[in-house]
Amino acid sequence: MKKLVLNDRGSVTIEAALSLSVLIIVAAAIVGAMATMAAYISAVDIAGAAARAHAIGVEYQPPRSDISVSVGESAGLVIVTASVPGVIGTMSADAAFPAEVGGQ
Repeated sequence: MKKLVLNDRGSVTIEAALSLSVLIIVAAAIVGAMATMAAYISAVDIAGAAARAHAIGVEYQPPRSDISVSVGESAGLVIVTASVPGVIGTMSADAAFPAEVGGQ
């Protein structure tokens, strides 16, 4: 016959260890999501700044070397796409700004 365990000794320790590990994983996921949203907000800001700069004829340099900025012009609009690496994937944003025409 199989012997049954009749005491609960150590079960609280195991439950606490499992609960703590789950809480740490959830906290890490929340921090990663916040960092990814910060990357998206940064991509929106960089796309807007690059579109304004290219619309007036100024060369734009991104603040970090790992950020990619692509510029296109269509129907008098400067269209910029900025890609910023985040914790959970790469965030990208588009911005459009009317191009300056003629002199000043």
